[in-house]
Amino acid sequence: MIPILDRINQLSRKQREIGLTKEEKSEQAALRQEYLQLIRGQALSTMLSLSVVDPEGNDVTPLKLVHEKEEPNI
Repeated sequence: MIPILDRINQLSRKQREIGLTKEEKSEQAALRQEYLQLIRGQALSTMLSLSVVDPEGNDVTPLKLVHEKEEPNI
């Protein structure tokens, strides 16, 4: 599990129950941005590991994905 997710959930519960201070709101926003970056990185990593094969067994991976695999811009 992603470590910052616990803190995000704590802040979310507190926000629903009693509200957040300005500092907590800014912390929550920063943590959410960091979480989104982690998820996007995982999705990109998954996409870069894929190959598309047609029913005849020919590799038909889109050229854009092939080029990204060769030179990842992470």
